Amino acid sequence: MADEKQSSLLIDNISMTFNLPDGSSVEALKDVSLGLATGELLSVLGPSGCGKTTLLNIIAGFLAPTGGQIILNDHQVQGPAPERGMVFQRGALFEWMSVRKNVGFGPAMKGVPEKQIRTRVDELLEIVGLHDFGDKAVYELSGGMQQRVALARCLANDPDVILMDEPLGALDALTREKMQGLVLKLWKETGKTIILITHSVEEALLLGERLLVMAPRPGRIHKEYHLPFAEMGVDADLREVKKHGDYGSKREEILSMIWEMEEEIMGRKE
Repeated sequence: MADEKQSSLLIDNISMTFNLPDGSSVEALKDVSLGLATGELLSVLGPSGCGKTTLLNIIAGFLAPTGGQIILNDHQVQGPAPERGMVFQRGALFEWMSVRKNVGFGPAMKGVPEKQIRTRVDELLEIVGLHDFGDKAVYELSGGMQQRVALARCLANDPDVILMDEPLGALDALTREKMQGLVLKLWKETGKTIILITHSVEEALLLGERLLVMAPRPGRIHKEYHLPFAEMGVDADLREVKKHGDYGSKREEILSMIWEMEEEIMGRKE
């Protein structure tokens, strides 16, 4: 799908060094480069300290890199902007507001007419399976339902790129599996470019047609995979996808890779 398209998001030689209060510094990222075409689904994983979330925050515009640049649609990213939507592990929702008000908040702030907002919100609630919950307060919903609201609220702003930082990490196993299916459905139906950070190897395999394994100290791309499982999972039961022979071998390969990195970090290697 993406190979036939030009790159719309360019991560160009990104480096990030944090200066600490004691005068020392930490090199969180070094020379990270990657191009993403419109509509690609990228998952990123690696051991703690490999710079996954730092990279996502730089793409979002929350952090300015100490080296390199982010280019989106031929324009350099200078800070947060509506063309990049963020979904956090916890939805960062307005819990006292209704589901409908949460989803329509962004368009309302832009001055979109109320009738258009109502129509768009109805469409999105249908897509994420919350059509009957529009008038509920967010605090009344389960964790999985709150994350559905967060996804709908992100989509309401019609971003070019959706950035997800461990969006399913706080959910129970069954809800997480259902939400993985929803992410694949949204990816296929909306055609959005999605970058998803996760600590789960299984989730990275299922939700990445491209998968990056990052290595720490400094954070850098260690290995990249091009995978069929996300495309398979759009129309198939994810449990059946996991039975694919190549899925199991890739899972073991990546687990071993990350385990070796963790061992090295802990200083247990000779």
